[in-house]
Amino acid sequence: MTLDPEDLINSIMASLDRVDFIKPGDIPGIELYVDQVTAFLDKRLKNTARHQGDERIITKTMINNYAKNRLLPPPEKKKYGKEHILILIFIYYFKNILSISDIQDMLGPLTERYFGKDGDMTIASIYEEATAMGNAQLEGLKEDVMKKYRASAEAFKDAEEGDEQEFLQLFSFICMLAFDVYVKKLMIEKIIDGYKEKNEKKDKKGKK
Repeated sequence: MTLDPEDLINSIMASLDRVDFIKPGDIPGIELYVDQVTAFLDKRLKNTARHQGDERIITKTMINNYAKNRLLPPPEKKKYGKEHILILIFIYYFKNILSISDIQDMLGPLTERYFGKDGDMTIASIYEEATAMGNAQLEGLKEDVMKKYRASAEAFKDAEEGDEQEFLQLFSFICMLAFDVYVKKLMIEKIIDGYKEKNEKKDKKGKK
């Protein structure tokens, strides 16, 4: 086995351990200007970035574009509240795998029904439950990654030992992870399309 588990797997597991959703209680209880919002999110999400240098997690331009594209409710008097920040966190995770239109299809109904509304079901409570389910999957995800790694380490045994075998095993590991992401992305898109189609039919019936 030429892939070094000490270097590769430990690094991957360490990156998974850094996945820690921002808690609603950690968000300032006062409304913030856009520069304060970007500073807060940059600080709290920096450890999830691929390159933890000067790269900005989120910029003022991004936030303005999200508002223009109806992904984010507009600020009040140029200030953003806790719910705005929670929606921005959803966008941050979604945008890596979903199109803007798909994010709109999911966040549109969410903000329409719950943003700025009182009651038992709020943006904060929905965020807390959704992120708790995400955290609960981490251990299972680690086990799945390890299973894929072990399978890749057993691949290409006929290749020449050394750099060639190491590259091919690494390539197979990446392929398995990429295929997993691809299939799950297809599933998400299918779910969104089904939800959208169902609501479009409902709207047509209501107009008759």
